[in-house]
Amino acid sequence: MPPVVLALRRFPNPRLTGIGAGLFACLTMFVLACLDRLLFDSSELVYGLLFLPVSALTAVWVRPADLVTAPISVPIAFAVGVFPISGGTEGFGGQLMGLVTALAVHAGWLYGGTLIAGLIASVRKVRLMRARRQYVLAQDRNPAAREQRGAGGPGRSPRAAAAGRPAGSAPQSPAASPASTAAAKAVRAGAGAPAARRTQRP
Repeated sequence: MPPVVLALRRFPNPRLTGIGAGLFACLTMFVLACLDRLLFDSSELVYGLLFLPVSALTAVWVRPADLVTAPISVPIAFAVGVFPISGGTEGFGGQLMGLVTALAVHAGWLYGGTLIAGLIASVRKVRLMRARRQYVLAQDRNPAAREQRGAGGPGRSPRAAAAGRPAGSAPQSPAASPASTAAAKAVRAGAGAPAARRTQRP
């Protein structure tokens, strides 16, 4: 097996929720932007190059149920991370204008990272749908699995499964209760008593 494949298999493969993937991307980009400001004097090229692998990892590590959140979380992370290197002046207005200007200047990197995240999420979604379809087709081709799914259990016919009794067993008649049996006997005994008394009279 090629060493590249072995190295990728040893790479961590977490499954993050949509919120977790967004927090991961935001925190990672903010830390990388701070390092970029300290080491590379707020280099736009370094920040853009670092944004691309973070976008890819965000789309790879998000769980399948939250794939749609990957292309949404990446632009937010880019905006959070670009704040330390925006170079705005003092005051809230100056910082906001610097942030807007930085987003406009780095729009190419922003679109590139978002495109990468969207493509990876789309490929993962297509693979999941294909795997699910193959699983359903394999279940339909298996007679035992189809009979079990239609009958509600192995070795049970649909009518027997619905009735809650094993296949081949005869339907059981409802048993008479002791109270109803005693009442019937009492009625029969009471009905025959007058006739017996009539035969004994002279």
